[in-house]
Amino acid sequence: MSNKYFIEYDWTTNGRHTLSNASQDLLAQMPDKIEVTSYAKENSQLRDAIRKFIGKYQHHKSEIVLRFINPDAVPDEMRNLGISVNGEIIVHYQGRSEHVKSADEQVFTNALQRLARNQQHWIVFVEGHGERNALGDKNHDVGEWVKQLFNQGYRVRPINLIETQTIPNNTGILVIASPRIDYLPGEVEIIINYINDGGNLLWLHEPGPIYNLDALAKELALEFYEGTIIDYAGQLIGINNPTISLVTKTLYSPHPLTDGFEFTTLFPMARALKLLESSIWVAKPLLSTGDHTWNEIAKLKDTIEFNKDSDTLGPLTLGISLEREVETKEEELVIKQQRIVVLGDGDFLSNTYLTNSGNSELGTRIVNWLSSDDEFIPIPPKILNDIQLSISPVMLGIIGILFLFILPAILIAIGITVGLKRKNQ
Repeated sequence: MSNKYFIEYDWTTNGRHTLSNASQDLLAQMPDKIEVTSYAKENSQLRDAIRKFIGKYQHHKSEIVLRFINPDAVPDEMRNLGISVNGEIIVHYQGRSEHVKSADEQVFTNALQRLARNQQHWIVFVEGHGERNALGDKNHDVGEWVKQLFNQGYRVRPINLIETQTIPNNTGILVIASPRIDYLPGEVEIIINYINDGGNLLWLHEPGPIYNLDALAKELALEFYEGTIIDYAGQLIGINNPTISLVTKTLYSPHPLTDGFEFTTLFPMARALKLLESSIWVAKPLLSTGDHTWNEIAKLKDTIEFNKDSDTLGPLTLGISLEREVETKEEELVIKQQRIVVLGDGDFLSNTYLTNSGNSELGTRIVNWLSSDDEFIPIPPKILNDIQLSISPVMLGIIGILFLFILPAILIAIGITVGLKRKNQ
């Protein structure tokens, strides 16, 4: 009977072993099969915990298939998918996928919600000015990063503004990835109009000219320092190039994008940023360099030294985020949260440096934050308030007497009685 029929009751005070009503309602709206793949090592304890967690969802939807893959057996697949955590979960639904890094109901349910909405997140890369090729495999390009974005359900499209004369309406994020040729005034106007209409932007810029994008910088209330950031801290780990800036855990500013992010990231030939006063944008620094770094104005030579008369001593801001609420007209007037990230380097996402430490993870976090769905399903944490049994000394004594003396005496008496009856028979 127990093999054929399954009945389960959750008697905990706040139902901590049961899915919330929000999660159950969402599963009811997903008719097709859900495939869950966990990249967990051969560790029975970890796999059992994941199996138990997914089992709560399978109890309400039988068409959820869970399988495990040992990450040590598929290193190439791990690298292509951008798997960074032992036990990381990829959820597949209707040809789309989402990454989940923790067995948390709120995180997992919101990943299911994004899959259920069938929204295509289009990331549009501007090209035609020497930018990094979104689909290229050269060292300077970002093709490997884009492959990871494809695997996470995003869609990528390069556009030439001279040809299109507009930015597509379904653009989720516009990417300006390290241009090397001047933009035409008409192209700059198209980008600024996109920003004024509430579009999200990722702007990666290297040391050197601004290539006629100074009007965009003014629109965003920021400035780029002239020169290159110098950081000799890399020598401690064998990096002899002082133009590679290291950003460690303590140098990430408090921000939803960097929450819980502890990996070191590498930024070759980076440029510092400065935020200006603005009544429009809510601007926050994302990451900065240490106080041992400086911004070098002079030409880079074999020997690089700090010059207090011209150079700027760190810490220096390397990346910033901008937010504001804008009104957009679709079928009706909607208030939208606009998000922008500007970084003084694009090499960290290039094919050459993407796999170094936390670079890939940071790139993923940036895109996830820029394209986030603000219709978040809040699931209150379930407090474990019934895991301890409080018993008075008198009650403990009664229980002890009951189990140590009274119950054994009853069992002995029953045994003697049964034995005497059999003997008399």
